[in-house]
Amino acid sequence: MSSRPRGASDPLWPRRSSGCSACGSARSPCWSTALGGEGRGARSRGRRSELDDRVRSLRHGRRVALAALFEAEFGQRTPEAILERQLAHLGADAAAAELARTIVGAVVANRVDIDARIEAAAPQYPVVQLARMDRSILRCAIGEVLHSRTPPRVAIAEWVELARIYSGDPMRRLVNGVLGRIARETQADQTNSSEEGVSGHHL
Repeated sequence: MSSRPRGASDPLWPRRSSGCSACGSARSPCWSTALGGEGRGARSRGRRSELDDRVRSLRHGRRVALAALFEAEFGQRTPEAILERQLAHLGADAAAAELARTIVGAVVANRVDIDARIEAAAPQYPVVQLARMDRSILRCAIGEVLHSRTPPRVAIAEWVELARIYSGDPMRRLVNGVLGRIARETQADQTNSSEEGVSGHHL
């Protein structure tokens, strides 16, 4: 498990796509984009495009949050300060910025609980012994699973993939196992609370 992203360029920063999203041309937007299109097919493509844009924005937000937590591991600045600098520098859109702030805020506010959950789910991997990147991935992932509006299964899938990209397959498996256990425990706690509430209502 690596302590930093691999590759010649830092993959935490997503690359801008080029070409026409409508026809797949490698050149700038072509007539099919400029003219728009009419009817059900065009509307369907528009909805898919909006959904794709939002997914990309949220993925950008996760990467920026991860970059902020990772940089903060070196102790020069707070995660919040690093995050705001990165958001301003990258010109992140509202959806990306909101999710990034949610994740970083959750980790900062709940770090003790998050670390305890990591060690309970994977006692063979003490948090202090994890590489900085691995520790940051797990903290961000748990922060989103427990403290955001993202459906847990979506957050788990996204962070498992980020773990694979930035650390490797062993970390991907660890993140999948830890998040799966935490999600199941959280769901069980919520179910028990609901049942207790219903039982109490009928007393």
